[in-house]
Amino acid sequence: MTIQFTLNGAEQRLDADPAMPLLWALRDLLNLTGTKFGCGIGQCGACTVHLNGVAVRSCSLPIAGVANQTITTIEGLSAEGLTPLQEAWVETDVPQCGYCQVGQIMAAAAFLKNTPNPSEADIEANMNNVCRCGTYNRIRAAIRLAAQTSAQAPPAANQAPADAPAAAPAKEPTP
Repeated sequence: MTIQFTLNGAEQRLDADPAMPLLWALRDLLNLTGTKFGCGIGQCGACTVHLNGVAVRSCSLPIAGVANQTITTIEGLSAEGLTPLQEAWVETDVPQCGYCQVGQIMAAAAFLKNTPNPSEADIEANMNNVCRCGTYNRIRAAIRLAAQTSAQAPPAANQAPADAPAAAPAKEPTP
């Protein structure tokens, strides 16, 4: 069966068994190996990707479930180098063994998109991927740092600051 979807900004057409988990389609058919296999039952989060901007476990999502949807993997998280979240991950020295980190970053990126200024309770309630090395304190610190950094970052070139006054209407040219 041919399944169409958008992957990291590019249209994809994939001939695959519709029951194949998205994880294996990404890794085995599309050679995107950043997304990791952890448990195979959607519990640990090592396989986390974004489906229409929402963090999902790709090991338990059949490829048929992404037809005409948008998928983002760690490879497509940013076209311009590291994101503020990834920079915070490096700065706070989060990884120990590193195996779960892609899933952790993908879960945190979706979380911060919806909760840009999270409380400690927000982070605790929403970050539920498993880290066998126990780097949870560093993960939370990186999320806090990324939120602070993003809040202090200047707006994109095409975006006015949130507290900027509305632009004055253009004046009619005088004849």
